[in-house]
Amino acid sequence: MGHRGRALRPRAARGAAVVDFVLVVVVLVPLVLGVLQVSLVLLVRNTLTAAASDGARYAATVGRGPSDGAARTRDQIAGALAARFAEDVTARVVSVDGTPTVVVTVRASVPALGLGGPGVDLEVDGHAVQELQP
Repeated sequence: MGHRGRALRPRAARGAAVVDFVLVVVVLVPLVLGVLQVSLVLLVRNTLTAAASDGARYAATVGRGPSDGAARTRDQIAGALAARFAEDVTARVVSVDGTPTVVVTVRASVPALGLGGPGVDLEVDGHAVQELQP
């Protein structure tokens, strides 16, 4: 009579909740980790792209050069993410349809969930038409 208000369950049914929980967690945890990894890669890619574009615009102004744009890109990346993402930054002037254009390229690897392990390699470019002396 001490079990008033509760339904009695057989012993076999008591362990079913634990099994159900484990089965749901086995599916849910990798799904959540995958969404977090994709989010991290998109965040890093967008930040690198913005920094490369800003560096290219900076290098394209009168009185500046590709090395100035690369340095600015490195500073922006180090301030927004981490200096390790700014280790491979190059800038150069190319001709696009006869117009001098500054291209800043950033190459970086985003480790799995930011911790380590196999990563995602990214390469992004920023472009800007070079200003000419008046």
